[in-house]
Amino acid sequence: MDVPGWVWTATLVLIALVFAFDLLVLGRRPHEPSRREVSIALSIYVGLALLFGLGVLVASGGQHAAEFYAGWLMEYSLSIDNLFIFLIIMAKFGVPRKYQQFALMVGIVMALVMRAIFILVGAAAIERWSWVFYLFGAFLIYTAVKLAMENLGHDEEEDDFQENAVLRWVEKRFPVTQSWDGGTRLRVVESGKRVLTPMAIVVLALGTTDLLFALDSIPAIFGLTQEPYLVLMANVFALMGLRQLYFLLGDLLKRLVYLGLGLAVLLAFIGVKLILHAMHENELSFINGGEHLGVPDVPIWLSLTAIVVILGVTALASLAKSRRDAARGIVREGDEANLDINEVGLFGSQHHRGHRDDEEQERSDSSALTRERPEQR
Repeated sequence: MDVPGWVWTATLVLIALVFAFDLLVLGRRPHEPSRREVSIALSIYVGLALLFGLGVLVASGGQHAAEFYAGWLMEYSLSIDNLFIFLIIMAKFGVPRKYQQFALMVGIVMALVMRAIFILVGAAAIERWSWVFYLFGAFLIYTAVKLAMENLGHDEEEDDFQENAVLRWVEKRFPVTQSWDGGTRLRVVESGKRVLTPMAIVVLALGTTDLLFALDSIPAIFGLTQEPYLVLMANVFALMGLRQLYFLLGDLLKRLVYLGLGLAVLLAFIGVKLILHAMHENELSFINGGEHLGVPDVPIWLSLTAIVVILGVTALASLAKSRRDAARGIVREGDEANLDINEVGLFGSQHHRGHRDDEEQERSDSSALTRERPEQR
């Protein structure tokens, strides 16, 4: 696929303009988006992705169009899994509901920039060393096994957000205010000193966390297409709709109980596909004397079909189990924690929630006194 330089330039400029417009609008009017608002925006982004795939079909043929659609669906599915961690981050830092959309947007922009760097490095490595596919495939299979063990309950590691080294360094090196009075600003003046706001820490947490997720999503998408332009656009369209999914899915996230297992199967499938491709293009002297091995190379139509089937079965099985559990009155382990996240992360910190409860109690007491006064008179 030969992408002219002017197409790259026009694409990058258009992406920058879209994100800049979104940031400026959100920055001026931070608010909690309505279901109608996020539904319209998500429909637009999904529609644009579908139209882009059709454009690739017309310009470069069905092979590249199928590669884009497969990569986009895979990145989208992995992004949905990321939303669980985003919920935990919002709860941990007590982000007010009206500021969460802005925090997600800035975090997504940071993630996209870092992913673009990963894509360029990965594309250069693949072009120079075909054996890199062995490493990518082995890493994805390892990730799939680890993810499956975590979801089957064999990994006792807590499913919680732990601040990474970058966050710890920033919080230690720079003063940070605990007040949300600065709104969406990243720095404010407090007691005559310039300090970072909680918003700055949150967007840094979102951006760096997504970078860790990119360690498996970028190798995985290179297993579906080796075209850097398609890899970038699949990531762009997946991330552009991520913010809307965060607000739209809500409780549905808790009902996707088999999502982790489905993603583990998906990553394992792509990992095997990468290793087969590496064997098909083998140049390592200690494997078959540096000659190509006569193994099948998984076609893109089979990859696209597998992705659709795996995700479809995962979603249907998850919803069916959730209905059965609800009918039996079963509360899954972790639902209480998820309820706390919804109460705290989506509407403010625990402190603010307690403060609202106190205010409601005061209003209730006041109303009771008002009702009693006529009787006393």
